Amino acid sequence: MWVERLARGIGELAQIVDGARDRVLDQVSQLMVRHVPECSAALVVVWRDTHPEERDPSVDFKGRHVVVDYAASHSDLATAFEYQYETGQGPTVQAVRERHTVVVADILRDERWPEYPSMAVQCGDHSSITYPCDLDGEILTLGVHSCRGNRLSPDTMVLPLAMLAEHVVTTLRSLGRDADALREAVHMRRAMSARTVIDQAKGILMHARGLTSQQAFEELRKVAQRNGMKVTDVAQQLMAEQALNNGRR
Repeated sequence: MWVERLARGIGELAQIVDGARDRVLDQVSQLMVRHVPECSAALVVVWRDTHPEERDPSVDFKGRHVVVDYAASHSDLATAFEYQYETGQGPTVQAVRERHTVVVADILRDERWPEYPSMAVQCGDHSSITYPCDLDGEILTLGVHSCRGNRLSPDTMVLPLAMLAEHVVTTLRSLGRDADALREAVHMRRAMSARTVIDQAKGILMHARGLTSQQAFEELRKVAQRNGMKVTDVAQQLMAEQALNNGRR
C-alpha cells in the first residue's frame, strides 16, 4: 500500500538529512507527491499557538497561530499558502485554527473563503485535504493538493493521512532528541576545551611565579573579575602573550 511505502521513506529521513527539520519537511512534501495517489503537490507546516491558554482553538485572532517552519513541494503552492497566511483565508489556516481536517472538493465551488479561490486556481490548487495534529506543543498540518477538482476522496485519504502524520511527528521528535544530544555534546566539548586552556594558563603561572595549581587559578579568577572577563578568556590571553614572547626569543 502506498501509505506503507511513504511511511518507510519518512522513517528514514532523520538519518538522511542530518537532523535539519526544514530539510525533513521538504523531503516529506516530495515523498507525498511521489507516493500519494492524485497528489499533485504537498504542503507540510509546523505552527505554534501563541496563546495556548485559550482553550477553545476556534477563538482566533491575528497572530495567534504563527508558522514555525514549512515546506511546499512546488513554488506555486508556497505562493498560495503565503496568501492564506497573510489573509487568514484558506484550508490550511482553517485546519490549524479549528484543529480538524479540512476538505476542499473543488475550490471553484467552495464558498468558505470568498477571496481565496482565484489565488488557488492561479496556483493550480483545485482540491485538497489538510490534516492537523499535535506536535509536542506545536501543530503539524499535512496537506495533499490536486491540480484537478474532485480528485481527492476523504473516505480513502483521511485515515492514511492521520497515519502519515504520526510517522512525521515521530521523526521530528527523534530529530529533537538528536539535536538535544548534539547540543549537549557541543557543550561538553566546549567545557573540555575551556578546561584545557585554563590548565595550560595555570601551568604558565605555576612555572613563572612558583604558584600552586589553586593559587594560579585564583590569580586568573582575580584578573577576570577585575576586568569583567571570563576566566577562559583571561587564560587564552595569557597563552597568546606567552606564545608572542616565545616567538621574540
